[in-house]
Amino acid sequence: MTLNRRAWLKLGGLGLGALATGPAPTVARLLAAAERGPRPDPDFSVILFWANGGPSHLETFDLKPDAPAEIRGPFKPTATNVPGVRICDKLPALAKIADKFAIVRSLHHTRGEHSGGTHRFLTGYSSVAANLQDSEYPDVGSVVAKQLEGRAGEVPLYVSNTKFYGSGPAYLGPSAAPFMPAANPVTSTGANAYDPVPLALAGANRAGLSIDADGAVELRGRDDLRRALEALPRALDDRTGPAAAFGKHQRRAVDLLAGPKTRAAFDLSREDARTRARYGDSDWGRDLLTARRLVEAGARFVQCQANMKMRPATGRITTWDDHSVNCDIFRAYEERFPVLDRAVSALIEDLYARGLNRNVLFLFCGEFGRTPRIAYQDESRRPGRDHWPRAMSVLAAGGGLRMGQVIGATNARGEEPTDRAQDSNALLATIYARFGIDPRAMQHDRAGRPIPVLPEAEPIAELIGTK
Repeated sequence: MTLNRRAWLKLGGLGLGALATGPAPTVARLLAAAERGPRPDPDFSVILFWANGGPSHLETFDLKPDAPAEIRGPFKPTATNVPGVRICDKLPALAKIADKFAIVRSLHHTRGEHSGGTHRFLTGYSSVAANLQDSEYPDVGSVVAKQLEGRAGEVPLYVSNTKFYGSGPAYLGPSAAPFMPAANPVTSTGANAYDPVPLALAGANRAGLSIDADGAVELRGRDDLRRALEALPRALDDRTGPAAAFGKHQRRAVDLLAGPKTRAAFDLSREDARTRARYGDSDWGRDLLTARRLVEAGARFVQCQANMKMRPATGRITTWDDHSVNCDIFRAYEERFPVLDRAVSALIEDLYARGLNRNVLFLFCGEFGRTPRIAYQDESRRPGRDHWPRAMSVLAAGGGLRMGQVIGATNARGEEPTDRAQDSNALLATIYARFGIDPRAMQHDRAGRPIPVLPEAEPIAELIGTK
């Protein structure tokens, strides 16, 4: 395989995921963050499994079995290995390890659009636009990439399977964008029926090293992949060819792409067959195993969409946007639950078995919850739920935080928090505290105006152990 001038020039626009080096966070910032939460951990990482579209809290982790029929749905709560903690009975593997995760049931915000809600949840700021493709403020992964750029090693700090709708580095620029091995631009358009974009690069997804029109590198394997990767550093050394025009970020990107640690992290064949089997033969299983390998190798923020193709009789979407016009919500969960239960429980157990639970935080959530009242807008009269930012559930595991608990509660219909109501920014504040990032630190927009990393918010006290 060869990379011609056009291909090299395309590489110049890729999202680099903080592949450049730069100044470390100041001691003052680290101390300020430590005063308000847990001790910062230089090895802390996050794996965000993003249920884009908005997962229903009423079907997953906040069931309401005593609510009226138009609210409760067909699923039942089941006991877990933590007394008093109950989750959906379709998640038996997770029920057995509830001591290894925490559920936050009382987060909320005010944005009910998909990209507006994603932007609000992942940046901490409300956007001016309702349905924006690219964020107006930097998302949490980009903030991490920028703030930790001085710690960049042999693997990109920020890795994502593809672009999220309403997310991005905003004014932090492309050096703080995620490294995306096989991005698909449609994921940022508001479409809800595109093919799932894998993070894992294996099997039929291996086609070779290529660079798409949006500049995303596709790190895939053909027989000549090794030779092609080994040739990249030599190409960069050519000061007279097309690579001579590369800036420091692009040069850093190719150095990492060609490096053995990045290649090894994406190579699932290096995993024991029994480990691969535990995660399951699914996109979600392979993606979460890849995410674990990436954080072990040195990535600090890895995010991946949890998309799945449904049976035609179930619906027409691959996201979690479970309106009646899109799918039968309960059939959709019947399809998702076995795969979710297996892959997520395997990852959580794997983190604990490897001691990674002390510094790797796994999160499963989306931009909001779903409406308590079941809707039947579709002419088929199938059931669905609509957008609901007033209440949602987040599953968190590891990260050196306090597990085996439920934080907060919603009312009898799941409409809004009644105990420990917290703005969703509290989750971002918790993440930043563990990274040692001061949320009051100023970043500068394109006009040079200083903007805090996060509007005023405190970490979730129950998770960090201060309540």
